[in-house]
Amino acid sequence: MRVRTLSLVFCSLSFLVIPATPALAVATGGVVAGGSAPSTSKTPTGASAPTPAIHTDPVTARTPNITYKGPVYEKTASGQVVPYQVPSSASTSTSASAATSTAQANPLTGGSPVAAAPGAAPGAAPGALTLSEVGPTAKPELLVPGATARYVDGLAAAPISAPAVVQEIIWAGDELIGLPYIYGGGHGSFISPGYDCSGTVSFALHGAGLLATPEDSSEFEVWGSHGLGRWVTIFSNPGHAYMTVAGLRLDTSSADDPSNEQGPRWRPLRPGNPGFVVRHPLGL
Repeated sequence: MRVRTLSLVFCSLSFLVIPATPALAVATGGVVAGGSAPSTSKTPTGASAPTPAIHTDPVTARTPNITYKGPVYEKTASGQVVPYQVPSSASTSTSASAATSTAQANPLTGGSPVAAAPGAAPGAAPGALTLSEVGPTAKPELLVPGATARYVDGLAAAPISAPAVVQEIIWAGDELIGLPYIYGGGHGSFISPGYDCSGTVSFALHGAGLLATPEDSSEFEVWGSHGLGRWVTIFSNPGHAYMTVAGLRLDTSSADDPSNEQGPRWRPLRPGNPGFVVRHPLGL
């Protein structure tokens, strides 16, 4: 009788002690066998804190309105950030924009698939601009508070809180504003009198030191990393490519853009991006 009583007492104690092992592992920061480490981190006071969410910029928008009326700053050549003064004759387009009308515009890609580079081949239309007369042009390097790029007088202003490489992508894209859509433009060389869709994306990435050789839209389907980026997302298929950077879209196509202007431009985000492979630069 005494032996049976001792056995029952021993089993009861074992039942109470065994479950305490996992709890001890968690309390001491260890990992329970067959389990995983806690998903929360510790604050300096020892309290649990939620894991910070990964910053991801939007790639769609319900409205095409990109009007901005907040403060705008400019980064000078010496690196100073000063209030931006809008030029009295503010215009981001150049004489090259007139060349856009020489090709019948395709709203899906931003131009005609048979348009030739002005001055680049025999038989060009009379009065066409030559290579020496057009090309990327330095624009003011604009900045705005926050984490979202803004549309300012046709240019994109980079968010101050964005990584420097993201700002460089935006400022490189600004250099193309006003140039025409040219099929194949930006592929033989990063310097061109006009650009097509993937040539535009290539130039912007090259301006930030992320791309050494221009890519076409099919090549962008396997470039970089899969899925949405934190700051930069590239959409591509065999026929077209464009990119979103910090909440604005760099695209030669006027799809979902009320301006209906062709050529490389900053545009509102689309309400959806169906039919495209989604990629992003590694780490961005």
